[in-house]
Amino acid sequence: QVQLVESGGGLVQAGGSLRLSCAASGRTFSRNVMGWFHQAPGKERQFVATINYSGDSIYYADSVKGRFTISRDNAKFTVYLQMNSLKPEDTGVYYCASRRRQYSTISLTEYEYHYWGQGTQVTVSP
Repeated sequence: QVQLVESGGGLVQAGGSLRLSCAASGRTFSRNVMGWFHQAPGKERQFVATINYSGDSIYYADSVKGRFTISRDNAKFTVYLQMNSLKPEDTGVYYCASRRRQYSTISLTEYEYHYWGQGTQVTVSP
């Protein structure tokens, strides 16, 4: 089983930066495709970024491309989301998610992620 715990959220002014961390534990983390998802207040959860186990396949939502960077350190069992040039619309809960080990390709849909963290709140003031 995989356990995911997000951290690093908080309050920041527009234009500022935050780095989210997702600490993972479990048997198959080193090979799992990972993703970040965002749920704005009153809206559906949406894809943000994904990364494969080796870090050589990465994809971003258009809304965050050029501003956010996903990375992972398998030795530390941690996935990161560096968030720069934050906008008020970035406000919401950010979730870390993992595909099962047998699925090696990155994915943009939450239905293809099996393990989920509890989320961390990010608030961006105008």
